[in-house]
Amino acid sequence: MSEPTRNTPPTPTPTPTPIRFFGTTWVSHDNGYGLRRAGVAVGSLAAAAAGCFVLRFAYEGLAIADVGGFVNVLLVAMFAICSAVAFRRTWEGYTRRPDPTTEATLRSLKGIGFVGVLLAYFFRSLTEAPGEKLHRTEYETAVTQYERRRGTRTGNPAARKKNPKRR
Repeated sequence: MSEPTRNTPPTPTPTPTPIRFFGTTWVSHDNGYGLRRAGVAVGSLAAAAAGCFVLRFAYEGLAIADVGGFVNVLLVAMFAICSAVAFRRTWEGYTRRPDPTTEATLRSLKGIGFVGVLLAYFFRSLTEAPGEKLHRTEYETAVTQYERRRGTRTGNPAARKKNPKRR
């Protein structure tokens, strides 16, 4: 067995977590951050509109099949409720870390309510990069902890006085 070395490298400085479509430009809002936000907002709104268009075709298909008014109402209510729940869960996920097990169970609901997810993405991108607040809080906490750890290390540890041996 080899003995662990005493000269361990210092912990690396914290690095920001990249956000989809933004990379790490959210840290200092540079390299086209504003244009990216505008592009993401327009893209998510266009995707939500396209999704609504596809849902309209599905509804018309059921109307052509003449399945009845009850099924039509159930379909509209299902997509409306799933979209509302997906919007709320997505919106909350931008400010705090969601529970992974809960997110796994709600994955299919978010798939059905994809219009709500896209609308939450659109509205969040009007004020910041989606998830920026959460990532910024985590990054600033990591930087603060790193600075605190670095600040306590002063001087050469080899030059410090050794404690007398206890017998």
